[in-house]
Amino acid sequence: MVPAQQAGKDMPKVRTDDGVELHYEDAGRGTPMVFVHEYAGDHRSWEMQLRFFSRRYRCIAFAARGYPPSDVPSDPEKYSQDRATDDIAAVITGLGLEKAHVVGLSMGGFATLHLGLRHPRLARSLVAAGVGYGAAPGKAAQFHAETDAAIARIRAEGMERFGLTYSRGPTRLVFEEKDPRGYAEFQQQLREHSTEGSALTMNGVQRRRPNLFDLREGFARMTVPTLIIAGDEDDPTLEASIYLKRTIPSSALLVMPKCGHTMNLEDPDAFNRAVLDFVTQVDGGTWRNRIPESLSGGIIAAKER
Repeated sequence: MVPAQQAGKDMPKVRTDDGVELHYEDAGRGTPMVFVHEYAGDHRSWEMQLRFFSRRYRCIAFAARGYPPSDVPSDPEKYSQDRATDDIAAVITGLGLEKAHVVGLSMGGFATLHLGLRHPRLARSLVAAGVGYGAAPGKAAQFHAETDAAIARIRAEGMERFGLTYSRGPTRLVFEEKDPRGYAEFQQQLREHSTEGSALTMNGVQRRRPNLFDLREGFARMTVPTLIIAGDEDDPTLEASIYLKRTIPSSALLVMPKCGHTMNLEDPDAFNRAVLDFVTQVDGGTWRNRIPESLSGGIIAAKER
């Protein structure tokens, strides 16, 4: 993967191994930190994190394939969970970062977890926030039905109109209540997304991704320091977040109170401080794996030695 430049000096891009160019923004100096956005966001969604972390770290926020100014491939096979994961790797290797802290939200959080499975050597740590939509046992059929309906509406209405509906999902209502100005900006940016890219991403990355509960063996072997963050009013992520905490030996779980899905925008100060505390421990060498005996199944008494 090699860095490439779109026409114009202010549009840096990285080219993936399948020829897709990904736009990125670069701020700060120091240990690298890569931010991976959710389905309803893009590279702009991390602005409050770039302003905070770039005082201490080199921060990279990139737009996923299908999200201009990154390329929007027309081939449906160019969109998948593996491809989204490999695109993170392309950014890290293409920019010569060697290893990076990787912070992902929702769709980006899924890809971040898969990076820990597919490319662990590239990750200093992983933050997987708001992950689990459609993963809970018994929810797959509902998730597939809702994604199919969303794809049809995106193609029929376009993102400018469908974005009004998608942005008012049940786990985003608390964002609008807390911060109407921030929510309005989020909604407007969502409505600017590519209709074609949004439909292809919903089908290839969202609908067809493997279920987290089917990846137990891989997660149980994962050693990259991992912070899982869930909002307590983001119901579709709670069960999956607890499962990930119990399964990944190097993980911790943070539940943010009175918080929905778009947590990095909804409660940026609490989110930033939690991530900073985590990466500081990782960089200081004090992050530890879970004590295996704590999973013995006992409630009160220790097992006899």
